[in-house]
Amino acid sequence: MKRMHLHVAVDNIQQSVQFYSALFGASPTVEKPDYAKWMLESPHVNFAISSRGAKAGLDHIGIQVETEEELNEIKERLEKAEMSLLTQDGTTCCYARSDKHWVQDPSGIAWESYRTLESAPTFNNVETIEGACCTPVMQSIQMTPRKPKENHGCC
Repeated sequence: MKRMHLHVAVDNIQQSVQFYSALFGASPTVEKPDYAKWMLESPHVNFAISSRGAKAGLDHIGIQVETEEELNEIKERLEKAEMSLLTQDGTTCCYARSDKHWVQDPSGIAWESYRTLESAPTFNNVETIEGACCTPVMQSIQMTPRKPKENHGCC
């Protein structure tokens, strides 16, 4: 089963946990001093927030899978679409060890497809809560960002 994953960088983790707990009607499944995650069934989403120095807003979007086969299926689709991939095997991020594939969409938004292998005691193998999230530097994916479209007053 696949689950949508959204990760948002926030300015104030405590206020954000209160807000999202009220919005979702549920407490976080994982809560740390700099990170919280809700594994929601309705909507079926893995929603995470962190306060690790990144600019507030959408950090990345992803698809969480349960099996290696599902992860390979997504990787194959991205390769057929001629997407530049960054693969991370057994990497530690967001208090979990995972196998991941990263791509960047044409607008520059980071997309993560991953399978969690086990929980981890640290955010990203570092004891301090300083520093950004685990989203890799997108230049390492070797994609050229497209020029932004002109805003003609809509959306």
